[in-house]
Amino acid sequence: MIEFEEYKVKLNDLQPKLEALAGSLNLEGAKQELERLHAMQEAPGFWENPEKSQKIVVKAKQLESKLEKFRKMTAQWEDLATICEMALEENDGSMLPELKEGFAQLTQQMDEARLETLLTGEYDGNNALMSFHAGAGGTEAQDWCQMLYRMYTRWAEAHGYTYQILDYQEGEEAGLKSADIAVVGENAYGFLKGENGVHRLVRVSPFDANARRQTSFAAVEVIPEIEDTSNDVEIRDEDIEMQVYRSSGAGGQHINKTSSAVRLIHKPTGIVVACQTERSQFQNRETCMRMLRSKLVEIKEREHLDKISDIKGVQQKIEWGSQIRNYVFMPYTLVKDTRTGCETANVNAVMDGALDPFINAYLTCLATGNWVTK
Repeated sequence: MIEFEEYKVKLNDLQPKLEALAGSLNLEGAKQELERLHAMQEAPGFWENPEKSQKIVVKAKQLESKLEKFRKMTAQWEDLATICEMALEENDGSMLPELKEGFAQLTQQMDEARLETLLTGEYDGNNALMSFHAGAGGTEAQDWCQMLYRMYTRWAEAHGYTYQILDYQEGEEAGLKSADIAVVGENAYGFLKGENGVHRLVRVSPFDANARRQTSFAAVEVIPEIEDTSNDVEIRDEDIEMQVYRSSGAGGQHINKTSSAVRLIHKPTGIVVACQTERSQFQNRETCMRMLRSKLVEIKEREHLDKISDIKGVQQKIEWGSQIRNYVFMPYTLVKDTRTGCETANVNAVMDGALDPFINAYLTCLATGNWVTK
């Protein structure tokens, strides 16, 4: 029964950490805010402004989810403490597997909740807009780009996020040239923002008859979806070039095969956005405007600019030396982040969406400033 005694000590040590976590998550503030939102929902005329009311409903659900997660963690701790006491009183070792599994789940849930406390950025709670771009190298790079697309959509699904395909340009032989998706859910941008950058792949090419080792690059861009609430965000009609084209690529029956796809070019900065998955040209243009606005606001805030017109077009180089992470399939297996030093040899798991160690390491480094010196 020594192991039960050890777990009893572990649980006692965990209790103050659980209480501290409640403070870090500001659960009292969340309860007060939820009461305020519930009062607004019960007020007469609440649904007269559907757009405003919908935002309040979504915010209330997010707060309810936050409080419910912590309630379940507290209940889990109490259940595990009870198991320990019963096992020790009855000298029953049969409950040890349940105790071990429950303790592992609880500590993992607490670690995930603790990460949320690191999401303090202005837009961390927002949806994320992700863009994928193949680097030079034709089919090799386009195949790698599609592998990254699959990796992130797998991660999103595993974490309860939904994603919407906005644009998808297939490669000529395989893979994809570029794609845009919206990852929808609380803290999507906060968790994904560290994935912004160039990703490098080293492997034996499946497209090379001589089985030579190849290096490929693809870029991932992550920006928060930002509502049009800033008075200083002015996008002039004369600064936009609009192109229409026939939809193609992923999406199946959800893609309209008429010339309803829209591409917008912001001439002062060179920023290009595209959408092809909405049902009409008008809807695709609206989505493009939302994407463009989000990109302009994010750049303006990041570069501490006074106004949108101060943004200068900068083209990211998708090449050696600029990568944030290396994925090596050959001659050994290794995924390593160049900024945090986080690494794993389980390449297959990473490509199936197991990105949490890298995301956690980035957020921790962001909070502490302890980056790896290149």
